[in-house]
Order: sequence, then structure tokens, then C-alpha cells
Amino acid sequence: MRSKLSPTTAIFLIVLVDILGFTILIPLLPFYAERFGATPQTIGLLVSSYAICQLISGPLLGRLSDTTGRKPLLIVSQIGTCLGFLLLAYANSLWLVFASRIIDGLTAGNLSLAQAFISDVTAPQDRAKAFAKIGIAFGIGFLLGPAIAGALSHMGPAAPIFLAAGLSFVSILATTFLLPGGIAPKAKAPEGAAPAAKKPFKIIDVDGFRRSVSHPGLGVRFAQFFLFIFAFNGYVSVFPLFAARALTFAGRPFGATEVSYVYAYTGLVGILVQGPFMGRLVARFGEQVLTTIGFLGMAIGYCALTLVSDLPTTLAAVTFSAIGSSLARPALTSLISRRAGRHEQGTVLGISQSLQSLGQICAPLAGGFLIERSLLGVWCVFGGAIAFCGFLLQKKAPADDAKPATSAV
Repeated sequence: MRSKLSPTTAIFLIVLVDILGFTILIPLLPFYAERFGATPQTIGLLVSSYAICQLISGPLLGRLSDTTGRKPLLIVSQIGTCLGFLLLAYANSLWLVFASRIIDGLTAGNLSLAQAFISDVTAPQDRAKAFAKIGIAFGIGFLLGPAIAGALSHMGPAAPIFLAAGLSFVSILATTFLLPGGIAPKAKAPEGAAPAAKKPFKIIDVDGFRRSVSHPGLGVRFAQFFLFIFAFNGYVSVFPLFAARALTFAGRPFGATEVSYVYAYTGLVGILVQGPFMGRLVARFGEQVLTTIGFLGMAIGYCALTLVSDLPTTLAAVTFSAIGSSLARPALTSLISRRAGRHEQGTVLGISQSLQSLGQICAPLAGGFLIERSLLGVWCVFGGAIAFCGFLLQKKAPADDAKPATSAV
């Protein structure tokens, strides 16, 4: 069956369903793990275990997709996610909870493959707007996923997880029937560059990573991307633990439902920023300015969490960080993509996935360590400081990011 949808619209729908499943899990996982005796530091390790496995699988999937096509590997990735959710729903001990996240992590690559697909089918000048579609999917996911989790949590802690597994299965069907097959870059490598298929096969391409980071157009951007992921994931993964200890709603500590409200609001802000405004903001200010504003907004928002005590003040602080992350993510992704040749998109975005995994490993471990020791204010300021470092790195960013590099990796 041939889909009549445009490729970018099809990828948007696929990513949306994937993210809905993921965001249903976000506000529940810390509370779910605590049922089996997990401490904040153990929960940080649980979140990091997924990212450690993703660190291995991300570059592998990205490189394979450069030669075999995006669609088959995207389906493999989605199957792993579905199986991980099912195991989590049936878990009766903490080690099974860990096993479910490890299975999902070993096949994780949905987002990086989707980004590589978008790079394949869009012109460089249109990529920030195209990548913003993934940002909109994130926004819708963060709006609806946590709300669904809160609505279903009264039916039992496993009920929302079963729904997440069902959504993951739907994403497999959507990829199978909506996404064109055989998608892989058709552009030839520049003269003198080794064909991607003939490069030595490595699970982690250390040489490619080193060359990319040392490249004057990519090194700073990769550093900023890592800082973005560290700050953002530190907030997303640990906020439920912070909220349960520092915030109250109607005279009781925050629980999964209240945390879901905050995540849903974050998603709403993301939709508003990246939907009607992103294209015009890029056209008027450019990705570099949006990256600067994005990091500054994140720094202000995370530091402001030290001043909050209830839901209204929390939403006020989150407004700054939500706007900031909604601007920084698509702008940075576009800048990285435009610095790589078309035949290198999967590899470069695979390296981005590795950096994302490193951030997702470090941030929950650091956050769990601080929360377990009741250093709640330090956790807030620490996240803000990481984002502010990304803001400072703008001074070292290339003045012109419009011209793609031809030999970045």
C-alpha cells in the first residue's frame, strides 16, 4: 500500500506515536520503581541504564541506516521499544524493571533515524522547520502523554504502561504502511571521501567521533548539543523526585498526577513555540540567535525552580525553560545537520545520538545523587549552570553555519 502522505508528515505521525508512548512513562517510572524499593540514586541508575545501551546502539543503527535504509532499522528499533514496555508492565521485581529499560535501550534509535530521514528528503535551508515538526511531536507527546498517564494511573500502575506498549505497536504499523521503503541517502560522497559502506564496521566509531568533534564547524555544536541534553534530561528524568520532596498541591506532596500537569504544560509551550512561530523565527533571527535565546531561557527556568513551592509558581518557572528548550533543540539539530554532507547524515546524527546518550547517562546519575542527599536547590542551580555553559559556547560558534561541511566524518 502506497502512502499519499508526504514523507515528513509520515515521519511526524510515526514519531508522535512513539513519543506518546515514551511520555506516558516519564512521570510514572520513578514512582513505579519506588514500589520495588528503589532509592533516588537507584532510579538515576535505572534511567541511565537505558542510555548506556543506547550509547552502543545509536551509532550502529545510524551507520547501518546509511547503507541499508532507514525504514527496516526504524522498525527494529520500535519492536524493541514495544517489547521493553510489555516487560515493564509485567515486572514484579526491580531487576525486571531494569531489564525492560535495557531491552528498549539496546534497540533505541527511533529519533536519530527519523532525523536522518528528514535530512534525506529536505533541503538544508528547510531543515530547521522540518526538525521543528519533531519538536511539535515532542510537544504534543508531553501534552497528551502525561495527561493520559495521570488519567489511567487510578486503574493501576501498569495500565498506562500497557497503553504505551499498544502505541508502540501502532508506530510499527505506521512505519510499515506510511513510510516509503528503502530510504537511504542517494547522493554520492564528495570526491576523495571514502564511501560509507566501505568504512570499517564499528559499534562505536571512535575515529569518526574524534574527527567530527575536532571539525571547526561541528565541534562546538556537538558540545552544545551535549550540554542541552544534559540540562534538559536532568530536568525531565529527576523532576518527579524533586517535586515529591519540594512541592505541594492542595496540601499534599506532588505525586504522578501533579507531575503530569507540569509535563503537559511543558508540551503545550513546545507546541506553541515550534508550531506557528518556529518558521518565522528562523527566517527572522536565524538558528544561531535562537540557540542563544534557548540556552538562556533554560538557564533561567531551571535556576528559578529554587524559588517554587506549588503548582502555579512551578509553571511560571517552567515557562522559561520550556520556551528555551523548544527553541534550542530544532535550531541545534539543524545546525549540526547542515554542517554534514548528505551521505554522512546517518553517521553524524548517530554521533549526536551518542552524545545524547552520554547526557542521558550523566544527568540522572548526578540528579539522583543530589536528590538522595536532599540537595534540592543544588540540583536546580546545577541544571541552570549546565545550560548557561551552552549559552557561553555561542561565542565560539562558527559565524556562518549555512555552508555544509564536506568532510566532517
